[in-house]
Amino acid sequence: MKDILHVSSPNDYARYLGAPVLHPLVSVIHYDEVSPIRSSLNRYGVYGLFIQRNFPKNLTYGMKMFDAADGSIIAVEPGQIGGKEDDGEGIHISGWVLLFSPELLHGTDLEARMKDYSFFSYFAMETLRMEPAEWSRITQLLTQLRHELQENADSGALRTVILAYIRLILEYCNRIYLRQLSKEEQSSSDLLKRFHHLLRAYYLNGRQLDLGIPTVRYCADKLAYSSHYLGDVIHKATGGTAIGYIHSFVIDQGKNLLMNGHNVGETAHLLGFEFPHHFTRLFKKTTGMTPSEFLGK
Repeated sequence: MKDILHVSSPNDYARYLGAPVLHPLVSVIHYDEVSPIRSSLNRYGVYGLFIQRNFPKNLTYGMKMFDAADGSIIAVEPGQIGGKEDDGEGIHISGWVLLFSPELLHGTDLEARMKDYSFFSYFAMETLRMEPAEWSRITQLLTQLRHELQENADSGALRTVILAYIRLILEYCNRIYLRQLSKEEQSSSDLLKRFHHLLRAYYLNGRQLDLGIPTVRYCADKLAYSSHYLGDVIHKATGGTAIGYIHSFVIDQGKNLLMNGHNVGETAHLLGFEFPHHFTRLFKKTTGMTPSEFLGK
C-alpha cells in the first residue's frame, strides 16, 4: 500500500508542513515560509487550491502522472488522491495552499455552487494557468484572508468573511477555467473533453448502479454521434479505442475506491460490475496486476 497522508481536515496538511494552524475549518499556507518541504501523496477529505509558481515533477493526480505548468493552480476535492510520495528529499516551492472543509460550506449558497466548478474534476490535468495579474490578485486575496484568520477569533461573523474570500477566489479560478475551455473547444479535443465529462456525470449520477458499465453506444448517443465516428475521434486524439478509454476511466475510479478503503466486492458494485471477478479481470487486463497486487505495491 502506498504511503498516503490523510488530509481529513484542513490543518492535517498544515501540521505536516509545520505551518501555523489558524482556524479549525480553513488553512492558508504560504509555501515560501515553510520550504524546503517533504512531498506527500495526499488523500483529501477537504477542498483545496494549490496556487504555485513551481510544482514538483511527476505528480499523481487522479491516479495519473503529469507535470503541472509553472504559475498555475491545481484544485482538489473530497475523495481525490494527488501529490507525490515522500522520497526523503526536501523541495523548495513558492506559492500558496488554500484548504477548506465541506463543513464550512454547509447550508450556504456556496455549497450548492460547488458542483458548478468543473475545475475540481480530475480531468483538469492541464491545471489552471494564471496570467501575471491573476497571480497578483489571487495571492493578494490569500494574504488578506490569512490576516483575517490571524487577527480574529472564530465566530459567525468571521466565517461570513472567510466564505466571501473563498467565493471570490473560486470565481477567479472559474474565469481562468472558462477561458481555457473556450480555447480548447476550438480544437478536436472538445469532443474528448465532453466524452470524459459524460463518463464523470454517469458515475456522479449513479447510472452505473442501474445500467452497469457505460458502453460506447450509450456515450455516442448522448453526444449525438455515431459509435463509429466517436471511435475515430478518440483514436485520433489518444491512439486508443473508445471502449479502451471507458475501461481506463472505470479502472481509475476503481483505484481511487480501493485506496479509499473499499474492498474488491464493494468497488465492483460501486462501479457497476455484475460480479466482482469481472472487475478483477478488467483490472488485470488494464493494469497488468490484480486489485490485491495493486494495493500491495
